[in-house]
Amino acid sequence: MSGVAPQPVASGAARHAVVSAGLLTLLCLVSFAALFVGYAPIGAGEVVDGLFGAGDPRIAVIVQDIRLPRILLAALIGAANGLAGAALQGLLRNPLADPGVIGVTASAALGAVISLYFGISAIWPLAQPLAAMAGATLATLVLYVLAARNATTLTVILAGVAISGFAVALTSLAMNLSPNPFALAEMVEWLLGSVADRSFADVGLVAPFMAVGALLLFTSGRGLDALILGEEAARSLGIGLRRLRIQIIAGTALAVASGVAVAGGIGFVGLVCPHLVRPLVRHQPRRVLLPSALAGAVLLVAADLLIRLLPTDQDLMLGVVTSLVGAPFFFWLILRTGRGAPL
Repeated sequence: MSGVAPQPVASGAARHAVVSAGLLTLLCLVSFAALFVGYAPIGAGEVVDGLFGAGDPRIAVIVQDIRLPRILLAALIGAANGLAGAALQGLLRNPLADPGVIGVTASAALGAVISLYFGISAIWPLAQPLAAMAGATLATLVLYVLAARNATTLTVILAGVAISGFAVALTSLAMNLSPNPFALAEMVEWLLGSVADRSFADVGLVAPFMAVGALLLFTSGRGLDALILGEEAARSLGIGLRRLRIQIIAGTALAVASGVAVAGGIGFVGLVCPHLVRPLVRHQPRRVLLPSALAGAVLLVAADLLIRLLPTDQDLMLGVVTSLVGAPFFFWLILRTGRGAPL
């Protein structure tokens, strides 16, 4: 009997390792393919030379300073959203939850729009990302107060919906009152979301915040597993629910808001990816975290690659593409939930 019991655990760990390795390999392949796609017609050999700084210095600039940061930023933002979505769905025990549910995305967007409205971002380039993080921090503080008072999960969800709605309303008000049509056009373009024309400075700006946020989210796995049994059972197992809520909310704020700060509104990644990988790891919340992050990175890099492959005169915005995929998926989830199907 003692030799048989560990088998499901070992099997789950092996399945998790295989799924993660497969997604990591797919991410490397998609990212490498994205290096060869762009507006400038560059041969495969020239791209490889440019990646390592050899050959024509102009090609090296295109590959290293334009294409590579775009790919890295898409991968980071996708991973952050996928990871945050998996953690939030486990915490709230709601298959329809994503980073936008707690108001972080909308509040970060509001902060960035305010910097555009007052023209601060034109004077100081760091004003927009810092304002976005300030908006997300404010939303997080409100939820922190609720979590610190041992508010129920439903209360946290409703508070997040209220914060998100209020932030969207203020964002619309700023756009409505904008006296400068050029600023309005910039706001609209930014809210649609894109990783085009980003640099390593943007990658360097978001990476530390995403790293801290990811650390908080990854270390919440034991608590998420315990929550499957219910809040009372989790408490009996020694899980501090208040601490767990604060940890996941703070991790989501850091990981997601930093991406919104530099790339604008890119939604639905955190909703879609956990559902894609959850059946592959037998629905264990802790084992969903890493594959969901990798799937988010693959999805966003692939979506950005698709944008550059489309034969159009004008690029689609990345946030538009993810919404076109995510909105029907969200509707399908609602229908499955209404029928009582497992998610």
